[in-house]
Amino acid sequence: MKAKRSVRLVDMTRYLMENPNTVVPLTFFANRYDSAKSSISEDLTILRKTFKDSGTGLLETIPGAAGGSKFIPSIEKDEALLFIEELQSFLDDNARMLPGGYVYMNDLLDRPSILRQIGRLIATMYKEEKIDAVLTVATKGIPIAQSVATLLNVPFIIARHDSRITDGSTISVNYVSGSQRRIEKMVLSKRSLPAKSNVLIVDDFLRGGGSAAGLCSLIHEFDSKIAGISFIAERDYDGQRKINKDQYTSLFKIATNEDHIKVSKGNFDWKVFDNFSKKGN
Repeated sequence: MKAKRSVRLVDMTRYLMENPNTVVPLTFFANRYDSAKSSISEDLTILRKTFKDSGTGLLETIPGAAGGSKFIPSIEKDEALLFIEELQSFLDDNARMLPGGYVYMNDLLDRPSILRQIGRLIATMYKEEKIDAVLTVATKGIPIAQSVATLLNVPFIIARHDSRITDGSTISVNYVSGSQRRIEKMVLSKRSLPAKSNVLIVDDFLRGGGSAAGLCSLIHEFDSKIAGISFIAERDYDGQRKINKDQYTSLFKIATNEDHIKVSKGNFDWKVFDNFSKKGN
């Protein structure tokens, strides 16, 4: 039985948003709703405009026999700016200072609504890159990396500090902890990352860059490439970081002085949001 247009639009929206960055053939929807391709094409035109006008993302048309429609989640520049300003105000609180120069961020990383917005931001930043996997280390960066991987619709991989019997064969690297100046180990199962992958590293906090450098070394051991490195926040650091400034993006910069904290916008390029908006025109 043929589905009404209102039913099709609701179900197509749900399906596309649950399967982002995936090409869905026109015939898939035609068979799903027992409808003509011309009707499905009209539905997709409505959704394309709705997604763009609402700032939810872009619905791209892929031509050819193997083509179809692909939903690319994103965030508009105005919404991104407002979100960053709200989060900046939320973080700019001297009560967040912890012993050793650390900053309390747990209340930020346990809110699904905030994690999703952060995921949209980072996914939009790297929209032009071919990402095969998102990699993080077993710390507080896990929920952030998972949010980004969900929107990019790619595997989400966690490097750990020790191996488990369920990992099978593993590859490990030693790295110097940027903050504690000690040698640590990072381990990843050989089956978790195919060779020649383009990997996006995502983590919560950048200080000395030791963990990020370790993840970079691990990616190279898999004969893969680093597509980018993204942090929620970077803090002021007197020493020499293990990664270069042009290798990573950050949403915030945090400067500390005794018991005081100052939060400002990070080093990410806002032009990427302008270019993405133009792409949808």
